[in-house]
Amino acid sequence: MVEISVDITTGDGVADGFLVRPDGDGPFPGVLIFMDAFGLRPRLREMAGRIAERGYAVLVPNTLYRGGRSPLVDLDGLADPDRRGEIFGQVMPLVHALDTLRITRDAQSYLDFLAGQEGVAAGPVVIVGYCMGGMNALRVIEAYPDRVRGIASYHAGRTVTDQPDSPHLHVGSITGELYLAHADHDHSMSADQIKTLEAALDEAGVRYTSELYEDAPHGFTMSDTAAYREEAEKRHWATLFAFLDRVHPA
Repeated sequence: MVEISVDITTGDGVADGFLVRPDGDGPFPGVLIFMDAFGLRPRLREMAGRIAERGYAVLVPNTLYRGGRSPLVDLDGLADPDRRGEIFGQVMPLVHALDTLRITRDAQSYLDFLAGQEGVAAGPVVIVGYCMGGMNALRVIEAYPDRVRGIASYHAGRTVTDQPDSPHLHVGSITGELYLAHADHDHSMSADQIKTLEAALDEAGVRYTSELYEDAPHGFTMSDTAAYREEAEKRHWATLFAFLDRVHPA
């Protein structure tokens, strides 16, 4: 495997990140990982590596780069429920400042950067999003349907809101396929909100799979946090790899 640290120039600055791909010349299909609120760290490198092992070039940008280079905050004690809440409080102002315009404008830079890397296959990519990254992925496939083949979203929140830019209101532009994994104990995505999102996708004729992961809290995939659930995380890998094999084969 090849892993390199990268700097991605955007309209508002420079996003640090890393790129992981298999050894060899490729070309390897491109995958973007949109991180959760806790930022770039060893867990995300591990996850990117598992995807790259299957034949993909995986770019993981620091989507909260406006708050500084990684690490954004001290993540010591992230597995402690009390410390997790404290860290959330530190990063949430950065999360809320990342509005639709910034998300989509940054994504164009990420897509251009990945497309320009040696050994990366031409054509649309797949985006894998975790927590806030799932919501970001939905916004990006809406904005760039010709550049994103599909998204796999895990424990995303805020995809249904009462605001005019709520992602569920703009799914009509999507031409790719979605896999949506919801946690059944998620304050940011209630059962009613899931139904609202599914209804919008049905009305728009979008190809999607929406599944509820039982006994799973928001953030269940992240083994370095207090929200981790082993069975749900294992299911996440199985569904993600099945989605990639079908929608974006290496």
